[in-house]
Amino acid sequence: MVSTELIKQLRDETGVSIMQCKKALEEAGGDIEKAKIALRKISAQVAAKKADRDLGSGAVQAYIHAGNSVGAVAVLACETDFVAKNEEFVKTAYDIAMHVAATAPEFVSREQVTEEVTAAARAVFEEEASDKPEDMRAKIVEGKIDAFLKEKVLLEQPFVKNPETTIRGLLEEATQKFGERVEVAEIARFSV
Repeated sequence: MVSTELIKQLRDETGVSIMQCKKALEEAGGDIEKAKIALRKISAQVAAKKADRDLGSGAVQAYIHAGNSVGAVAVLACETDFVAKNEEFVKTAYDIAMHVAATAPEFVSREQVTEEVTAAARAVFEEEASDKPEDMRAKIVEGKIDAFLKEKVLLEQPFVKNPETTIRGLLEEATQKFGERVEVAEIARFSV
């Protein structure tokens, strides 16, 4: 039997329903960290089942940094109007807009990165690695391309408010919390 204190603690930390928290804690033998892992797996399964659903609702949030010299807009999409009006959902959209203002990603996902961008980066990194041993060059170049994409792609970036999770992880947590798929539909950053 899992204590109500543990269930409450897991609910406070994850925002997931009480019943899901109880079930995850029972499966994890009362271990909070194992229960969080179980909840993430459940969330991924739920998201996969709902991947084909239309994202017909959402929220647009803007962030303007102090001094009014940098601003960003994020469009966070979801399936239902009920979730779109949820205060935590709107706050998540705002947090993503703030993240965009701080980190200036150029793409939402890796799929949006064009072949031309990747080829140009590869050419620069191959030039930089030209003085390295031949057998190491390919690994060095691939590592630099991966780091480059993590810097330029929103979903790959560590979240500025909690660097232990990525924006992709933040969206997975939101999907788990709200019980439906949540995606960043669009971002824009402006500066003077």
